[in-house]
Amino acid sequence: MNDTMDDQGIPAPEGPADIIETDYEIGQDNIETKIGPFGLDIHNPVFLISGLTVIAFVFYALALPEQAGAAFTWLFDFATKTFDWYFVGAANIFVIFCLVLVVTPVGKVRLGGADATPDYGYPGWFAMLFAAGMGIGLMFFGVLEPVYHMAVSSPLGTPSPFAEDGSLIPENVEAAKTMGLAATIFHWGLHPWAIYAVMALALALFSYNKGLPLTVRSAFYPLLGERVWGWWGHIIDVIAVFATLFGLATSLGLGAQQVNAGFNHVFGLPINATAQVLIISGITAIALISVVRGLDGGVKLLSEINMGLAALLLVFVLIVGPTMLIFTDFFVGLGAYMKELLPLSNPVGREDTAFMQGWTSFYWAWWISWSPFVGMFIARVSRGRTVREFIICVLIIPSLVCVLWMAVFGGVAIDQVLSDPGGSAVQAQVIDSYNPPLSLFAMLEGLPLSSITSTIAVILVIVFFVTSSDSGSLVIDTITAGGKVDAPVPQRVFWAVFEGAVAIVLLLSSGGLKSLQSMVISTGLLFTLVLVVMCWSIWKGLKAESRI
Repeated sequence: MNDTMDDQGIPAPEGPADIIETDYEIGQDNIETKIGPFGLDIHNPVFLISGLTVIAFVFYALALPEQAGAAFTWLFDFATKTFDWYFVGAANIFVIFCLVLVVTPVGKVRLGGADATPDYGYPGWFAMLFAAGMGIGLMFFGVLEPVYHMAVSSPLGTPSPFAEDGSLIPENVEAAKTMGLAATIFHWGLHPWAIYAVMALALALFSYNKGLPLTVRSAFYPLLGERVWGWWGHIIDVIAVFATLFGLATSLGLGAQQVNAGFNHVFGLPINATAQVLIISGITAIALISVVRGLDGGVKLLSEINMGLAALLLVFVLIVGPTMLIFTDFFVGLGAYMKELLPLSNPVGREDTAFMQGWTSFYWAWWISWSPFVGMFIARVSRGRTVREFIICVLIIPSLVCVLWMAVFGGVAIDQVLSDPGGSAVQAQVIDSYNPPLSLFAMLEGLPLSSITSTIAVILVIVFFVTSSDSGSLVIDTITAGGKVDAPVPQRVFWAVFEGAVAIVLLLSSGGLKSLQSMVISTGLLFTLVLVVMCWSIWKGLKAESRI
């Protein structure tokens, strides 16, 4: 374990002063923290540009919600319909790039140098990779997506198992169910984790091995040289801030909707925008306390409890549900995913455009927006691993956890729908009325102790909500402070507040959820290009490192 620890209990990356020899030059402004007005480290233009832009965005969306909502809706439709091939093709590049790293000699490069040893053993490391893969997304989509893809979205033209009168079509049931699982796993398997792996590898390589600041611009030193400390680097970091901010805002918005739905389901509280604003405000306030006091005394403990609750809920559903069918769904879904991986990854000539544009393009943009956040976490717990070991474990372990989650929650939901066509709560909330925030609670309603499990589910979403807001503000703060992990606390407070504010104004706009999705798509457009070029820079950095 490193002696240097940050307030998350995670080894902090070695800074420039800890590196005796490095190929690269680091400007003094990227090392020293300079405290300015209001206790902010604002000498870095990234903070001023991104901070002022976000403030202006919030005021615009509040002042003109109808106009903003219409603009966001148009932006979402334009981006998904025009650039669907771009998102799908780029995600394929990330998967291929990761596989190339595994089988080529550069895979022997060790993060942290040839003599570095892992900070964590395999059990602890796997647990943290698992934690990075868990979150509001799995809680929100774990039931919704398998059922929806089975019955409505028709990936690759697979026919629905339901006739127009709502009755089952027996010859379509198995194919539709299998495709529903395969399409869901596709969105939570190798492609998203390859996106995270690229970002995490870049941050780890250039921070641990080269001693550069822990920020996105550092990954481009092999291509830009000293220009990375100038406006080229500022532009890269500003794009990373916007991508991360709107990716987090989307997650917070989804979380607020699900918490509101959970309170309605368990306690009968109304579902409306006011309640969701209060939920986001309350969660942001809790996150602010954590930002000020540090994570060890509060949210870190809550996160550990949360992971235990998530495992408990998963095991409960596995046991009281159709257990053997769930295990079967796990292997059937995994096999179908491998079989359909190439057709689902094809970016051209697709007839299932609604699925590819409305689901896949959005997901890839969302994962790309989240990549600085998740990538930084993975990088900070992966020092000492070889690139080959890093890639294999980051791709495989979390993907399998996601497959298991979808097989358990999605498999039970699908069974409820097929066992009682037209009568299950899941069908009513997902297929008939399409009410995504209630889908998880509808599935739990069909199992014993639903009031208890629904309460646990609400608690899970809330704590995922808190930790996402808190950790996200730390990541954005690190980027805007030039890679410093000890930036002033008021700066963290600023970003925590405005993450919540962005989520609120997007939910209040006339577009609602579409507004959240549109901002992820738009920021993802630019940051996708950043990640693609980053692959080239990583390759150059690894080639140089492998010759040392």
